[in-house]
Amino acid sequence: MPKKRKRAVKSLAHAYEVKAEISNATLAKAKSALTLQIYLRQVKLGEIQIGRGSLFWAGARRQSAKRIHWGRLAEMMDRLAYGKDA
Repeated sequence: MPKKRKRAVKSLAHAYEVKAEISNATLAKAKSALTLQIYLRQVKLGEIQIGRGSLFWAGARRQSAKRIHWGRLAEMMDRLAYGKDA
């Protein structure tokens, strides 16, 4: 019986890096947020700031952040995960 060949698997391990900073452990107070900085091979892709009412996305070379409410985020994620008509 012939031997099975092992497939080469591309590893994305260590390609992405996320650095986290939290201003209040419970996120219960106003002005408290979790900040995530996302990098791809040491190049900053952007920053997400997650709070109680919404999240903010700022691209790597942007001066201002874009506010996204939780309902809108849920719609966007459903569309990405399940397709147009989900």
